[in-house]
Amino acid sequence: MSKVATLRLDRMLANMGYGSRREIALLTRAGLVILDGAPLRDADQRIPVTPDLAQRMVVDGEALDPPPGVTLMLHKPLGVTCSHKEAGPLVYGLLPERWRRRDPALSTVGRLDKETSGLLLLTDDGALLHRIIAPKSNVAKRYQVTLDRPLKGNEGAIFASGTLMLEGEEKPLLPAEIEVHDETHAAVTLHEGRYHQVRRMFAAVGNHVTALHRDRIGGLTLPTELDAGSHRIMGAADIAAVFTGS
Repeated sequence: MSKVATLRLDRMLANMGYGSRREIALLTRAGLVILDGAPLRDADQRIPVTPDLAQRMVVDGEALDPPPGVTLMLHKPLGVTCSHKEAGPLVYGLLPERWRRRDPALSTVGRLDKETSGLLLLTDDGALLHRIIAPKSNVAKRYQVTLDRPLKGNEGAIFASGTLMLEGEEKPLLPAEIEVHDETHAAVTLHEGRYHQVRRMFAAVGNHVTALHRDRIGGLTLPTELDAGSHRIMGAADIAAVFTGS
C-alpha cells in the first residue's frame, strides 16, 4: 500500500492560492478551515493529501479546490492567448483568480492560437503533460475547419500521403485524415502539432481557413454542454480517454 503524502496545512493552502501563510493562520484561528466537519485550529499541522480531500475540507465556507495533480478541460473561446505573459486576454484569465496563484502552476497542454477555439487541456502534472504531447503517445487531435473556397477533392489523398511539405520546412508532414462535411467544411485529424499546421496545410493546397475549432484530443471530445470560456475538472476516465481513439 502506497504511503499518503502529508503537507503542512498553511503551506498546502498557500500553494493552492488561498493566501499567504499568515492569512491561512488567520483563517484557521477563526475556525474557517474545516476537515470532516471539525475546525482545524493549528495552521502548521500536517494534513494527509488524499484524493478525496476536496470533498472533506471546507475553506471559508466553500469546498476545497482540487489539490495538486489537477487537470482541466477548457472550452477556449476566440480572442484569448495560451500564454502567461503576452499582451491582451489570456486563457488563464478564464480561471478563478485563486487558481492563477497555484504552485505548481497550471499549464496548457500544447496551445491553440488566438483565432482558434475549442478543447484545451490544462494541468499542474508535468509527467501527464509530457505524456500527452510525447510523439510516441500518438495522441491525435481533430479540428473542425471552415474554408474560404470549395474543396477540390484531392485534399484527402494529399494529406494522407505523408509527403506534403509546408513552406519553410524540410521534413514532410505525417499522414493526416480529412472528413468532408460539405464543399467548405471538413474535419481534419492530425498526429503531430506543428505551428499553425491546419492553416498551413490548406494554404499549401490553395485554400484559406476562415474558422478553426478543435473538438477532440485522443478519444476525449469537447462536451457540447461546456460553453466557450468554461472549464471543468477532469476525472480519471476523462484522462484515460485522451489516450484512446488515437
